[in-house]
Amino acid sequence: MEPNKVVAVKPKLSNLQIFNMSAGFFGIQFGFALQNGNASRILQTFGADVEHLSLFWLAAPLTGMIVQPIIGYYSDRTWNRFGRRRPYFLVGAILTAIALILMPNAGAMASFLPPIIIGAGMLMIMDASINVAMEPFRALVGDKLPESQRSFGFSMQTFLIGAGAISGSWLPYIFSAYLGASKVAAAGQVPNNVIYSFYAGAAILLGTILWTVLNTKEYPPEEMALYHAAEAETEEQKGVLSILTDFSNMPLTMKQLGLVQFFSWFSLFSMWVFTTPAIAQHIYKVLPGDTSSVKFADAGNWVGILFGVYNGVSALYALVLPSIARATSRKIAHAFSLLAGGAGLLSIYFISNPDHLIYSMIGIGLAWGSILSMPYAILSSAIPARKMGVYMGIFNFFITMPQIVNGLFGGLIVKKFYHGEAIYAIVLAGIFMILGAISVLYIRNAKEK
Repeated sequence: MEPNKVVAVKPKLSNLQIFNMSAGFFGIQFGFALQNGNASRILQTFGADVEHLSLFWLAAPLTGMIVQPIIGYYSDRTWNRFGRRRPYFLVGAILTAIALILMPNAGAMASFLPPIIIGAGMLMIMDASINVAMEPFRALVGDKLPESQRSFGFSMQTFLIGAGAISGSWLPYIFSAYLGASKVAAAGQVPNNVIYSFYAGAAILLGTILWTVLNTKEYPPEEMALYHAAEAETEEQKGVLSILTDFSNMPLTMKQLGLVQFFSWFSLFSMWVFTTPAIAQHIYKVLPGDTSSVKFADAGNWVGILFGVYNGVSALYALVLPSIARATSRKIAHAFSLLAGGAGLLSIYFISNPDHLIYSMIGIGLAWGSILSMPYAILSSAIPARKMGVYMGIFNFFITMPQIVNGLFGGLIVKKFYHGEAIYAIVLAGIFMILGAISVLYIRNAKEK
């Protein structure tokens, strides 16, 4: 940097401004929660076997691995009248809304292709679209907020993620219990309470993304250059293939976080894929292959409620997590949270009363709240601002890879080693979450704030 070059300091934003720039995450997670709580149920309805569910869920990490670094790369280099990150929010929201409407109606398109293929295709489109919208939100925190506000910025996103997930997870139950929509349907058909929930999710996702687009201004390139004038400018390879160079030159902190992310997201993937069949079999005593009984419907609806509970816990926890991190460190706060999540997952095996599963969700909620904020808060201090988007996208590799590994082998393990008893996949998830907590403590050279 030239000796007389002035480096401007980013102004602090008000709580309302930070809320506005993150509001779209409420809608994204609303749709994501509907997917997490109901995709396995929908795919089983269309004929998927429990041991094959993880293969269908591979759509999420595969699309994320490809889409997020590319979107990050191009959003770093985009500037038009809509801004830098906001155009990607909007396009992703529109595509996700279309997929939310079509996925539960895959049976109506059976004249073209088998419903299971259409359902899996919609799952892939939904995942790709959510990734288009989600990645720039992470980068926007780094763009807009000074270092002193980043933990709070990511925690605000976590709060809105939790609030959106509660709403999305509980909506099928609300439609059936209070709005008269049927919770059961003929074999091969999705119940109306799930279909109506997906319609509502599409509308809410679009509305909240528009709120962020219309109420958030981004710093133009000239102003961003003033805020980061101290960063060394280097000659760069042009084109999207430079992502490979950035990947090979990733900061040490990012590499150290990779093992933590592997254990954490392997665990989460198992939970999302196998919780419904695990609880249906282990607690509701539903027979294998039964996807149309009242007991299976009750198990599926209760899983939605439970997922809402852990997301609610994560939303509240996000409000106090920055204070915990300041009092200890980001590493200690994250390790404690993952340990609580592991205990919550392991406890499911020992529960016979469905109501008691709420206690398990408390620990899982602490882990989820920290997973959504602490790794990004640690990472954002270790990467150059001019590459915030691409490195946030590359960091997604450490989220998608464990899910791909789980997707390829998780169902096979359930079939061959667990003899179709999905509860043991949840036990393994608890063990992996605890290993993640241990590995956090080995992170070095992370800039603590």
